[in-house]
Parts: sequence; structure tokens; C-alpha cells
Amino acid sequence: MISMRNILTKRNLATAATKATSAAPRLKTFKIYRWNPDKPQEKPRLQDYQVDLNECGPMVLDALLKIKDEQDPTLTFRRSCREGICGSCAMNIGGRNTLACLCKIDQNESKNLKIYPLPHMYIVKDLVPDLTNFYQQYKSIKPFLQRKSFPEDGREVLQSIEDRKKLDGLYECILCACCSTACPSYWWNQEEYLGPSVLLQAYRWLIDSRDQAVKERRKMLQNSMSLYRCHTIMNCTKTCPKGLNPGQAIAEIKKQMAFT
Repeated sequence: MISMRNILTKRNLATAATKATSAAPRLKTFKIYRWNPDKPQEKPRLQDYQVDLNECGPMVLDALLKIKDEQDPTLTFRRSCREGICGSCAMNIGGRNTLACLCKIDQNESKNLKIYPLPHMYIVKDLVPDLTNFYQQYKSIKPFLQRKSFPEDGREVLQSIEDRKKLDGLYECILCACCSTACPSYWWNQEEYLGPSVLLQAYRWLIDSRDQAVKERRKMLQNSMSLYRCHTIMNCTKTCPKGLNPGQAIAEIKKQMAFT
């Protein structure tokens, strides 16, 4: 007969083996784009870092923070909310523009993960793109309510439930620039073409029932470059980390321009 002591011993050995297995490091290689403008003699390169997935959070941003805290404090990237709200940590991960805080790490440690800054942008350092032009374009569409008159009682400008629903899928844009930097037309014409993110915001104000500057907004877009460089490739919609559809918004603007 098998004694109780032998059973307990076998259980303890199995438990110890499980713990030993779980404690074994699961090293995954992250290949991260590095470039320092203060060292012009150094060319842009991919630098390898290894991270133990057992000791790292599930998101790519967790790995980047772990690398910066424990291996290389010179690694430079943007981040803020860590909740997919601010858009700061937008970068190209595994060939796709997305947010590092929302992108899960592939748990297959045999596969390397390549991380680049947003493509076709001037780079400030490492994973930090220069978004100055992008924000200037956003400013150019006057992204605020424009009215010539206000309620005489001094209260807010009311909006019906139906009109409010028209803004769903538009106001959620966090201006991370993932969609614009995935657009070939924006790569080639970003000095003049507004790009999917800014045009999504433009449409948000064009269909706001409270706004009284529709004619002026349409007039600003009535040229060969600001709007009509879009060729409906739909990279913008495929890559949006918030699940929005800039391509459809641009198509709706074109319809408005054609029938008014």
C-alpha cells in the first residue's frame, strides 16, 4: 500500500517542480529603434533588449518602462495616462501603428518584437516623433463651437438626442496620429493634406447641429489638397487603436461638398 507520507511527498515534489518551471525566465527580445540627434556620428539603429515576461506586465508599454527603469535610462519615448486616453505612446509596434499601452505583448518568446516611432515623421529622439505640423493642422480647422448667436436666457446651446448620436464615433478621437501616419497620401503631402485624423475632427464639427460656421468650414476644405488627397486606401480605419472610421468620415465630407 502507498503510505500517506509518500503521497504527500509526491505532491510536494510536483508543487516544487511547478514552481521551478514557473520561475524559469521567459526572455523575449525587443528590437527598439534608437537615434540620438546629439550624437550625429551615430546612425539610426535597432538595439536589442531582453525582458523576462514572467516579471513584466502584459502590455508593450510595460516592457518599455521596465527596459528604461532597469536596463537603459537613455531610452526615450512618450507616455502619460497608460489607459488609451491621451495618445502619447503611439508608435509602430510589430509593423502596425498603435498605442503601446493597449498593445499586448506576444507571449511567444521565440519571436522578436520590433518597435519604431510613427513612420514618415521627423524624429525628435528614439521613439518620439515631431508632431508640430500635425497639431498645427488640427488648429487650422478651428476645432471648437462657432456661433453667431446664443440663447437669450444665457443657458447652454441644446441639442437633440438624435443630433447628439451623430457625433458618436467622431468625438472619441484622441489625436494619437496613428491613422495619419499610416496613410500614404499623408506621407507624401503632409504639408498640405490634412490627413485622416484632422479630417475626422473636421467632420465632427461639420455635423454638429449647434455649430453655425458650416459654410466657412466647407470653404476651407474646398481646394485640391486639404481633403481630396484621400484615395480611400482605408489604412486609417484598419490601424485606429480606438476602433474609429476616419475613412468613412472623409467620404461623408466629400458627399457634403458635392451636394451643397
